[in-house]
Amino acid sequence: MNEALKAKIRDIPDFPQKGILFKDITPLLNDATAFRQAVESLGTHYQSTPIDVVVSIEARGFILGAALAYYLQAGLVPIRKAGKLPYRTHKATYELEYGTDVMEMHLDALQPGQHVLLVDDVLATGGTMLAATDLVKQAQANIIGIAVLIELSFLKGRERLKGYDVFSLLRY
Repeated sequence: MNEALKAKIRDIPDFPQKGILFKDITPLLNDATAFRQAVESLGTHYQSTPIDVVVSIEARGFILGAALAYYLQAGLVPIRKAGKLPYRTHKATYELEYGTDVMEMHLDALQPGQHVLLVDDVLATGGTMLAATDLVKQAQANIIGIAVLIELSFLKGRERLKGYDVFSLLRY
């Protein structure tokens, strides 16, 4: 199955800048069977784990996060880039493989002690996900796991997330 899902991932060279090989998941999302298989495979991994809230990262992480929250019968919390959320926020700065940015999460999005699954489409250098773990920690919630559709293992992002249960469906 993973090879069939990998076949639905399109490579876009030099996006968003020269030297980056972007993994485009839109062909997978457009295929109802592949999308369902991806969500069910990610969800099955956490099915017997108590998850209160899925925290998903802008932007493509929202798509997977919403579907996983539904599958796991959990709440959904978005993490967005700075200035996109209307209420007071926690903030975390992070590094991308091509720059830096700031992410935010509403102050009241999580309650202390809630069980959280962090979700994004791609784990690359780990900077984005590390910042997301910081936001969840600021809210005093418990990170149960980190789920990603794609892991770019050659960028060693998993190494920056030691101590967390990281599950990736597809690895490159």
